[in-house]
Amino acid sequence: MNRRNWIKGAAVTGGAMMVKTASGDEDGNRIVVENAKAGTRDWMLRCPRIEPDSNYRCPWIEGYCSHASILAGETLTVHVSTRPVSTYTLEIFRMGYYGGDGGRLMKTMANLAGAARPDASLGGKRLRDCAWPVSAELVIPADWPSGVYLGKLTAEESGVDSYVVFIVRDARPCDFLFQCSDFTWQAYNRWPSQFSLYDDGANVWFWGGGVQVGFNRPYGKYCQILDQPLSTGSGEFLLWEFPFAYWLEKYGYDVSYVSNGDLHERPETLRRAKGFLSVGHDEYWTIEMFRNLQKAIADGLSVGFFSGNSVCGRIEYDGRKRAFERVGVFGPPGGTREFIAMKDLAHAPPYGNELIGAHSTGPVTGGADWICRKADHWVFEGSGMKVGEGIPGLVGWEWHGDPAAIPGIEIIASGPTQSEPGKTNGGEYTATVYPGPKGNFVFNAATIWWADGLAEPPGYVRPSVYTTPRGPDPRVARITANVLARMREGRAESGVPED
Repeated sequence: MNRRNWIKGAAVTGGAMMVKTASGDEDGNRIVVENAKAGTRDWMLRCPRIEPDSNYRCPWIEGYCSHASILAGETLTVHVSTRPVSTYTLEIFRMGYYGGDGGRLMKTMANLAGAARPDASLGGKRLRDCAWPVSAELVIPADWPSGVYLGKLTAEESGVDSYVVFIVRDARPCDFLFQCSDFTWQAYNRWPSQFSLYDDGANVWFWGGGVQVGFNRPYGKYCQILDQPLSTGSGEFLLWEFPFAYWLEKYGYDVSYVSNGDLHERPETLRRAKGFLSVGHDEYWTIEMFRNLQKAIADGLSVGFFSGNSVCGRIEYDGRKRAFERVGVFGPPGGTREFIAMKDLAHAPPYGNELIGAHSTGPVTGGADWICRKADHWVFEGSGMKVGEGIPGLVGWEWHGDPAAIPGIEIIASGPTQSEPGKTNGGEYTATVYPGPKGNFVFNAATIWWADGLAEPPGYVRPSVYTTPRGPDPRVARITANVLARMREGRAESGVPED
């Protein structure tokens, strides 16, 4: 098989070519080697439980980690509370494909002593900072690959379980950087009860400023759109991001994982990849994140926004406190329409569409079919899609519109959004591609739900609001594979790479 047909075949199946790694492994990259190891479904919670009075927390056992992302050789501390007091077990799993099981057990720490920790006092700007003592600690082993890791906490007294979550990052050259949207996970975290970025003490949903949230507390159960028991302690990773990571690792893509904080604090990490992936619900960014990625694009990095509502809320992050607050919007005045409380926030350039190609705009929420508008574009090569053909329900629940006037930008999919099937709500989503200055490009899928079209791993719960996506679709796989192949080849123009 020649190189042209090899690339075509990989894209058709949604697969990836095996590539030689920096370590010289001719049989595949580190992700391939890792996913050949035995997996397990024991990572899933068996007895999740939520306190009725709070709606979000699991006081029987709950915890948080000292790091959102961490390198091998560094020490992770875990801070746990058990009520009633109970010994507990901490099992750490790396999330991936693993033959369809979705996770691999990396370490078990049993018979740990639990203690009932006090609720965090209410600080300035409603910040909840637990400051619990260290309950367990672990030096991250050198052979743990970059990835998203779930720590499953199980109280031996009650059998109740919940998660902690952290990312192991690395510094190796790779094809793709998968950015976890943990600033957004934390923004919507209402632990212990109505203490998200959207709670000001008076309103159930608040969109103004003057509220801080931080990482020194557990993640409560996810608070909107769907009922996902496995979200207790795991942020939003399992909802919108895990299906994409599961698919990438199934097909052996050479991927490394980072957090939002890494883009904020470590812009040099962008220099080691060919493509940067924003996945799922990636709403909250600092201006440092924006400028760091903007510069990387100027230097030749390709970017895939396989996400929606991205780069919308502007935050200021205090790394010392591990906390942030909303201070502005990456969009023009009035651009978000019905979110009236946002009028008191700064609406000033840069706008999100300058980076993404399009951005959040009114009415912000809604759903739609993802409709092809440019069937001869390289994004659609091999997909069989025709102009006007749609992928049912793939757009939602938030999306991107209002495309920027960027030279060379192309609208590849667009359509009206709906408040329910058959009832439009005045929105117009636009998926775009625009060229970078060095043969690179920026792709914008314009939907939070893109990953639903790639995979449905164990434990996955499909969303259904406004419209309902239909699950894995070979057209979504082919489009994604086309984008990733072009990133890896460093090309923005049409056509399959020649031999």
